[in-house]
Amino acid sequence: MKLIIGFLAFFLGSAFLVRAQNEKPSNPNVIIFFTDDQGYQDVGVFGSPLIKTPNLDKMAADGIKFTSFYSASSVCSPSRAALLTGSYPLRVSVPVVLWPNSDSGLPTQELTIADMLKTKGYATACIGKWHLGDKPEFLPTAQGFDSYLGIPYSNDMSVNPNFKVAEDAVFREGMTLDSLRYAKPKKYFVPLLRDDAVVEYPVDQTTLTKRYTKEAISFIKKNKEEPFFLYVAQTMPHIPLYASPDFKGKSARGLYGDVIEEIDWSMGTILKTLESLGIDDNTLVIFTSDNGPWNLKDGQGGSALPLRGFKFQTYEGGMRVPMIAQWKGKIKAGSFTDKVASTIDLLPTIAYLTEAKVSEKPMDGKNIWPLLSGSKKAKSPHRKDGFYYYSGKTLEAIRRGDWKLRIRNGDVELYNLKNDISESINIASTNPKIVKKLQKMMDDFDADLKLNTH
Repeated sequence: MKLIIGFLAFFLGSAFLVRAQNEKPSNPNVIIFFTDDQGYQDVGVFGSPLIKTPNLDKMAADGIKFTSFYSASSVCSPSRAALLTGSYPLRVSVPVVLWPNSDSGLPTQELTIADMLKTKGYATACIGKWHLGDKPEFLPTAQGFDSYLGIPYSNDMSVNPNFKVAEDAVFREGMTLDSLRYAKPKKYFVPLLRDDAVVEYPVDQTTLTKRYTKEAISFIKKNKEEPFFLYVAQTMPHIPLYASPDFKGKSARGLYGDVIEEIDWSMGTILKTLESLGIDDNTLVIFTSDNGPWNLKDGQGGSALPLRGFKFQTYEGGMRVPMIAQWKGKIKAGSFTDKVASTIDLLPTIAYLTEAKVSEKPMDGKNIWPLLSGSKKAKSPHRKDGFYYYSGKTLEAIRRGDWKLRIRNGDVELYNLKNDISESINIASTNPKIVKKLQKMMDDFDADLKLNTH
């Protein structure tokens, strides 16, 4: 009898889990944790030989790992525009990196994930690197976020002398309000903003990861009773690298490893907070990177192995990034997929989960909830139409299935990524029909996109 009861309990429990994973959830909390220039290999579960990431490894054990997940750009501003709007960067007019005091930014008429979720009653916060324009009309608080704490661009840049400055702003390194306003901007001296005002200049970058984490925890606790969207865009491991005293000098991978291990601590602290509050079963958490690592020879850059290439390039190492997602009870623990997906797919997926309305303008991303939830019938939404690799305004490559065609400066390269993940054997000359077909797809898509930018 005990055996029968035990079998029934196991069967009913398994059936409930399958049903829970297949049912469409409603109004979950959403956290996107976005690192800067972290390479494909720079996580334990993605093969890092020296960097220890126990929290990210556990997140993968409790959720799903994507091994063919792509950023929509190999550089900062475009990759962030794509993530937040669900479209290729050129379509939303952010094809290149933005600089301090730039006249441009992410157009405010674009619907961001935060804009979309505000219509569903979500509390929203942006923490960390923004890099989508530093004029007031382009900052996070003008793009759907209730609050912002972070650096408005990369940590190797400088400052916009026209920033609003808080009355209690802290000035460091001999800086003053007058030097912010009138002195020649100094590289690496970047400001910390609270909403739209400078609160520290230059910010102490050794404190950033911990301060971002503290801000994230505070936001989660404040909004634990209502749906929320939290976008944590870490400043690191973009160069120059900084780690807090608790982590500096601790990793076998040097300062770069210190930085990643502190980021791992940050992700783990957020996950433990969700668990302690009892809301981890109603929170979708996504970890990924904005693009591949710098190609640096001094240990300051990361690793994209076994992929070829780095940041700034449309080889796999520039745009294929680590991705882990967790949602207790909804995403099957310990699962993985090699199906192609991208940051542009996050907005439409979140829209599906929350029943929020998306923009009527053309959008490139697709709903990947079937992949996330482990549906046996799930296929990549890009398997037929392809995934496209832009460099600025130029379309350089397409991936369709296992095939990747790359055309740059007249050089034609064809790779079968299933057999050659490192893009080491160019087989274009022996597959002219495939080259012709993929090149036509590239030409047609590029022409259509440029006719239908927002």
